[in-house]
Amino acid sequence: MKVCIAEKPSVAREIAQIVGANSRKDGYFEGNGYQVSWTFGHLCTLKEPHDYTERWKYWNTNELPMIPSRFGIKVIDDDGVKKQFATLETLIAKADEIINCGDAGQEGELIQRWVLAKAQNKAPVKRLWISSLTEEAIKEGFEKLMDGHNFDHLYEAGSARAIGDWLLGLNATRMYTLKYGQNKQVLSIGRVQTPTLALIVNRQKEIDNFKPEPYYEIKTLYRETTFAAQSGKYKNPEEAKTVLDEISGIDLQITNINTKNSSEHPPKLFDLTSLQVECNRKFSMTADDTLKTIQSLYEKKVTTYPRVDTTFLSDDIYKKIPGILKQLKGYDEFTQSILGGGKLRKSKKVFDNKKITDHHAIIPTGISRLDLSQTEKGVYDLVTKRFLGIFYPDCQVANTSVDALIGKHKFKATGKQILKPGWRVIYQNEKKANSDDNILPAFVKGEKGPHKPDLQEKMTKPPSYFTEATLLRAMETAGKLVKDDELREIMKENGIGRPSTRANIIETLFRRRYIRREKKRIVANQTGIDLINSIENDLLKSAQLTGEWERKLRQIEAGELPIKEFMVELKHMVYDVIQQVKLSPKKEITIEVEDEKPKKKAATPTKVKTDNLSCPKCSTGILLKGKNAWGCSEWKNGCKFTIPFSFSKKKLTDKQIEAIVTKGKSPLISGFVYSGNKVSGRIEFTEEKNLVLQTEIKKDTVCPVCKTGKIMKGKTAWGCSNFKGGCSYRIPFEVKADM
Repeated sequence: MKVCIAEKPSVAREIAQIVGANSRKDGYFEGNGYQVSWTFGHLCTLKEPHDYTERWKYWNTNELPMIPSRFGIKVIDDDGVKKQFATLETLIAKADEIINCGDAGQEGELIQRWVLAKAQNKAPVKRLWISSLTEEAIKEGFEKLMDGHNFDHLYEAGSARAIGDWLLGLNATRMYTLKYGQNKQVLSIGRVQTPTLALIVNRQKEIDNFKPEPYYEIKTLYRETTFAAQSGKYKNPEEAKTVLDEISGIDLQITNINTKNSSEHPPKLFDLTSLQVECNRKFSMTADDTLKTIQSLYEKKVTTYPRVDTTFLSDDIYKKIPGILKQLKGYDEFTQSILGGGKLRKSKKVFDNKKITDHHAIIPTGISRLDLSQTEKGVYDLVTKRFLGIFYPDCQVANTSVDALIGKHKFKATGKQILKPGWRVIYQNEKKANSDDNILPAFVKGEKGPHKPDLQEKMTKPPSYFTEATLLRAMETAGKLVKDDELREIMKENGIGRPSTRANIIETLFRRRYIRREKKRIVANQTGIDLINSIENDLLKSAQLTGEWERKLRQIEAGELPIKEFMVELKHMVYDVIQQVKLSPKKEITIEVEDEKPKKKAATPTKVKTDNLSCPKCSTGILLKGKNAWGCSEWKNGCKFTIPFSFSKKKLTDKQIEAIVTKGKSPLISGFVYSGNKVSGRIEFTEEKNLVLQTEIKKDTVCPVCKTGKIMKGKTAWGCSNFKGGCSYRIPFEVKADM
């Protein structure tokens, strides 16, 4: 019997249908010589400190550092996990062959290998390695199953990463908490989260210590075109005033016109980080929201594997492009232009096998779905338009610079004119398309005329606060500001963390209350600032040194660095860190309190009676509190009624739950999130006793997305008056429960 193990039940179901395992069993499918089962993420984990020795159960500086002689794994202590592992263990014990169908990446390999190791697998292992979950991709993957040993180095890198995070994270967290936590808060230290926090804190110090200074610029307006003095900025206002006096009343004369034609290549395809950056800029989505959305699109088969760090495609994808283009729906004007233009464009800036590791860039699969949410549609549109753009011609641009003379002073104006839009036609209805274009009038060398000079007083500006978009870029390039796409590709090898983990790292810093959001800005709290100030070991907080560690993990994955060599270096480093903290002078760290307002003495609040509410659907059972939702006690008899603890990212209170059940709707609640936008509304029952959010938004308020249009009420949704200008803001009147 061949046993296939997928990473989640939905993928297992797809594989089972394709291989003919159509009989549903408890925890797996069976048929046609196959048994198809699944994990749901990690079933196994590294052992905790107290699993090695009773002494490590207690936090004590004398027991640090904790370095096990040999690391072990265990099944996660959860009844559901234990049951599924027992099923897998039984199947694995009787298997003739194992087919590893886990996620095709480092973490996916680690999840599967730990299960196989804990189950003491003796059967040979094959690997299914695919970049999308379409039926065609799965069938092709099964025809080209690979030897499991081909991925041993990938597993070693994943294992080294997990052990490294255990050694540094647990030891440093205990050491810093015991020394600086004042018995009030755990001070979490992590290989990736601490240098990320350091990036934010250091940027904030630059901003706080910045002293603005005045400077002066001289510009003049001639034929509706602004010319700037080539002498640059003036620090002395008197000197600038002298120049202004000298050019006033004298005609401006055009001395030279230089036009240079150039080509603008289409934007690169998305990797995960660049997609998170674009979604944050365009939709104000967090990195975590973007990851969840693109993962959902992948599981719905409409886009390829998302957790990638390349913007390139492999050569073998090229032959599949026409088929994908023909299947795309809603983009006919673009696909017909591409398919009708002869041979498809194949640029080395897109197709390059040398730039591919595990997977290629994120692209659409050609499969369409009608059940995409508004957020999913927006992200899918970004991915699809990037994909379409790479088959369009370059945009032809004329860059013009015009030199002028006023008396003895030189001035210059620059501008750009699009000659042939090429790939830009895809974005012609979007505001961004022409935002940076400065179209100049036709000047003639030697012409002259009056102008309007102006002396402008300005102030130097501090560095900008990080947003999630700019922080992700900084993590990708180990803290270095890199605008060039080619250089960014080269520096990815030394980035902080992996594309799939960066979103979670940022969210962890928010949860720890080391940082906070102020609109789009990321601001460090005092706890985060004090923690970074207390760390003397540069390795813990240096983005570049952590990037170097990341590079070594990639070397292990490539088979270029023995894992034993890395582990020896890692253990020495952990020992040095702990000893350094032990010998460091004690410093005070501010502990952030969730609510610093003094508690008012008030009457004891009325207890909400959620423990005896009748089910509004069947009227027989009562509501019981589960792990993620309230459900009916008659669920075994077929009543499927549930009320989630959270609705559209808003946690519901017991009082609100009671109102929904007893009155049929909640009071007005604020703080729901839809497509990255906060909205207010009331949760109500439909006739079928399903939950919907009836959104309530004030008309004529300024649109939170484009900041230009005003909110207007349509037939089925709230929208923006600037929709013709490309604004995508849309909130349906009714939002279904996101369970």
